[in-house]
Amino acid sequence: MTRKLTSARRGAPLGQARSMVVFVHGYGADGADLLGLADPLAPHLPHTVFFSPDAPEPCNGAPMGRQWFPIPWLDGSSEEAARQGLLAAADDLNGFLTEKLAEEGLKPDALVLVGFSQGAMMSLHIAPRRSPVIAGVVAISGRLLSPDLLHEAVTKPPILLIHGDQDPVVPFEDMGLAGNALLAAGFETYGHVMKGTGHGIAPDGLSVTLSFLVERLVK
Repeated sequence: MTRKLTSARRGAPLGQARSMVVFVHGYGADGADLLGLADPLAPHLPHTVFFSPDAPEPCNGAPMGRQWFPIPWLDGSSEEAARQGLLAAADDLNGFLTEKLAEEGLKPDALVLVGFSQGAMMSLHIAPRRSPVIAGVVAISGRLLSPDLLHEAVTKPPILLIHGDQDPVVPFEDMGLAGNALLAAGFETYGHVMKGTGHGIAPDGLSVTLSFLVERLVK
């Protein structure tokens, strides 16, 4: 059964949006953690609506936060619990996206996902499995969870990978692994390295994100 996700709304007034950005937060955070990014982005995307839903579960490793799925090496859960959690959360997030696109009167090609850490993993998982194709994915400080399952892709949206080269949480090497797998599978893939940055979003990473969004959403 799909769980209903909730999110605050920022940006263009209801009925006036021409595009949509959905932030997908990381493990132990919540939607508010990323929704603030709408403030510096919105002046450049005046016809865009922004959402940042809370993940469906309380976080095992951070009780005040939320999680999309458990992480065995952090919270002691099983690999099967993590896999089932991912699949269930994918259904939840897909349901949220479909609902919000309908409410705003938008088509999928007006949507970009911007995910951070576990949210980047979620975004890279669901976007290739959605049809029709969405406008793009920005995956920041994340990981492509199952490169061997890219044959399941039914669409191939353009993807921007961003990662700090000093990330102590999700290794920087994961960016290259994801990029190589996506390119080999035929995805239009871009990358940006945030030099000297740990597990976070540096100003240059946000600037590159904005350029990607403007290119794909401003028509």
